[in-house]
Formats: sequence, C-alpha cells, structure tokens
Amino acid sequence: MATFIMLTRLIQSQKGPPLSTEAFQKQLGERIGQACPDIEWRGSFAVLGPYDFLDIFSAPDIDAAMRVAATVRGTGHAHTEIWGAGRTEIATRTTSERFIRWRDEES
Repeated sequence: MATFIMLTRLIQSQKGPPLSTEAFQKQLGERIGQACPDIEWRGSFAVLGPYDFLDIFSAPDIDAAMRVAATVRGTGHAHTEIWGAGRTEIATRTTSERFIRWRDEES
C-alpha cells in the first residue's frame, strides 16, 4: 500500500451557522469509512498555517486516495491537496542521526 498525505482547509459557508469542527470530523470519518473501506488511516493532525488538518493514510493506489479527497471535498466545506509520500533510508537515517546529536548536545 502507498502512503499519502492530505492537507485540508475548512471553508466556512456564506449561508447558515458556522461549521462545527467536531461534527464535521465525525461525519467525515463515517463517509470515508463507507466510501473507502480499503484505506488505512495513519494519523490526523491539526496544524497551523494555511491548512487546518494534515492526515496521513495508506491506500492501495492513487484512485483510492483520490476517492478520499473527493469524499472530503464532497461535503462542500473543505479544500484538499493529496501528496504521495515515501520513506527513504537516507532521509530517515539522516534525520534520526541529527536528532540524536541534537538531543545529546542538549543533555
């Protein structure tokens, strides 16, 4: 399974009351579970910056990942971007080595 990162920015409707983030997340989780049963969710994070959420998930292919994004956008309350992601031994090792050196220097 491939790993994907989805960035989501909530869009408040011009009509009606403001969108409840908790209600939106619950409703969305149910919709994604029904539309995309082959997805494995890895993590969800609220982030600062131009996006509101960063989600990491695994999907069997790009079509399945696009179904996730389409399901989120289908609510009419969000803009999404999907990025493919992959781990490399060099990047992982280098980042870990830097963290260990930094941690040791701070001790």
